[in-house]
Amino acid sequence: MAIATESLTIGSHTLSSRLIVGTGKYSSYDLMAESLDASGTDCITVAVRRERLIDSKGQNILDFIDTKRYTLLPNTAGCFSADDAVRVARLGREILLGLENPGADWVKLEVLGDTKTLLPDPVATLEATEKLVADGFQVLCYSSDDPIIARRLKQAGAVSVMPAGSPIGSGQGILNPNAIRICLEYLKDGDPDYPVIVDAGVGTASDVTQAMELGVDGVLLNTGIAHAQDPLLMARAMKAGIEAGRMAYLAGRIPKKLYATASSPETGTIAPKR
Repeated sequence: MAIATESLTIGSHTLSSRLIVGTGKYSSYDLMAESLDASGTDCITVAVRRERLIDSKGQNILDFIDTKRYTLLPNTAGCFSADDAVRVARLGREILLGLENPGADWVKLEVLGDTKTLLPDPVATLEATEKLVADGFQVLCYSSDDPIIARRLKQAGAVSVMPAGSPIGSGQGILNPNAIRICLEYLKDGDPDYPVIVDAGVGTASDVTQAMELGVDGVLLNTGIAHAQDPLLMARAMKAGIEAGRMAYLAGRIPKKLYATASSPETGTIAPKR
């Protein structure tokens, strides 16, 4: 199998792309559909509580998504309590069951602490995870980059923990790569195939590449494409960034050194002049 098309397994779902893309913030649903196609993703996440997926013009976002092509990942964006997140997750399940989409059994869990930072509430996120796992959901948890809460969420039954690279929509990229590395160490200890996905804050393709080079299994993003000056071109760039970062991680970078190392050998026979 070519590395560029290497699949990713999360719970019972196997994805052909390691890039998961959101559907919000686009200037039009038509542009959204084109950008999703350009990104190469086969899994897209949809905010359930946004007027039951209907916008202010009365358009249903699902009319612009090929639900036979994409696995939908319902998310609980905009929830600020565990009870609200659980309710929205159940609503998303009912919607996708009606569409016969394979994404009906999982959810991207977001339980936010406040409207200014949009950082996750760790206590409420853990509470909601426990309730949703008990209710039969496969839960992908949006989390801070705190390794301790990441480990607690996995212990609660999350099929994937998704630490933020930086605050949602900020475009700051990976602010604390060392924290991501420790999350990876804790989450993959004794379980190397456990999927860890960077979620939030990615602004451009180099951010995606950096995340993948750290060893995460995938990246979930939305604003970086939707608010780019040319979303279609950025979608293609994000696809290339995922592939380049994954290949670089698997290839293994050279160690960083303080001083130079000659590329050409310093010893050996020099060919005689003719």
